[in-house]
Amino acid sequence: MRSHYGWVLSLVFFIPSAAQPAGPRDDRFLEGYASAVLDMRFGLSDAKPSVKNGRLVLDPDQLKGRNPQTVADALRGIEGLQVEVGRPGGASIAVSEPVPETQPAPSSEKLTRYTGWLPPAKAFESLIADPKWPRFSASVQFYQSDEELNTVGSANFGATLPFYGWEGLGASWQVGLQAGVFSIFNLNASSTDLVNSDFFVALPVSVRTGPFSAQARVFHQSSHLGDEYLLRNRVDRINLSFEGADLLLSWNFGDFLRLYGGGGGLFRTDPGDLEPWFVQGGFELTSPYPVFTELLYPVAALDIQAAEGGDWDASYSARAGIEFRSAWLEGRRLQWLFEYFNGRSPNGQFFERHIEYFGTGLHFYF
Repeated sequence: MRSHYGWVLSLVFFIPSAAQPAGPRDDRFLEGYASAVLDMRFGLSDAKPSVKNGRLVLDPDQLKGRNPQTVADALRGIEGLQVEVGRPGGASIAVSEPVPETQPAPSSEKLTRYTGWLPPAKAFESLIADPKWPRFSASVQFYQSDEELNTVGSANFGATLPFYGWEGLGASWQVGLQAGVFSIFNLNASSTDLVNSDFFVALPVSVRTGPFSAQARVFHQSSHLGDEYLLRNRVDRINLSFEGADLLLSWNFGDFLRLYGGGGGLFRTDPGDLEPWFVQGGFELTSPYPVFTELLYPVAALDIQAAEGGDWDASYSARAGIEFRSAWLEGRRLQWLFEYFNGRSPNGQFFERHIEYFGTGLHFYF
């Protein structure tokens, strides 16, 4: 709906401007245009920009934690608007030319201190290497010595959506929804059979203060085999379904290192003999320095999980690659990653199997 709204705004502002002769814009027109950019691009719906004689002074205190330079560069795209960063009545710094951000802050630094509905950033950032973290992704995986699968396609659809944010006890809090569908396909089959789909939904509560963040959630997962796979294979289907709860703690060390860990348990399972307890931990390395261009930044992550039902044998998921960053991706993450997994299968119907695979794919978080 917001994207449709953005197109309407663009048409509303473009058509009158196309009809006007080139020349200075009216201050009220520039204020309306600037308000739309601040709302649609940065979630600053309460911002009230004041333009006088085509000049806008951008007060950093009114940006709710957004990078003033990034906001100023976006606003300077408005024809006829001169943007300066400073405080009313004080010294200002003109930014008539865009200044590239050679070291954009990592996603963990982009949290806007925001009270209200639909916060524009998440208090607890996504886990890069967790194979069951809700995200939009498409990857190809090459299974090693598996009894059934060789080349596998993985397609995942999901996201974490913060519904409401508030400030309290010196921290930023959020409550929201997580949902995802995790599917794998047999790319060696003539009809690219759907093999397994896991449906996941959770209600998370998150908090952040400084470099520390945490997330507690209750969740549900159910698992289903694909029809074509069932027709081609005689298998004993498991009616796998469970509810559970977990807690994850995270700490950022500067701009490049994140450590996290936690665990949880299952409180309703089908079949009923599933062991309940599990633990999880890992780290992420996120470079503040680009490679080749100002758009590409190296990232690497390792996620380790172990469960009582697997005799506490560790499962390892490692991913490394590049992350695309720009002002247009503010609050979002787009990554091209190479991956390696070794351990208990994360695919619900095959959770008792030990698998190993290499792969590569695109991952998008919003």
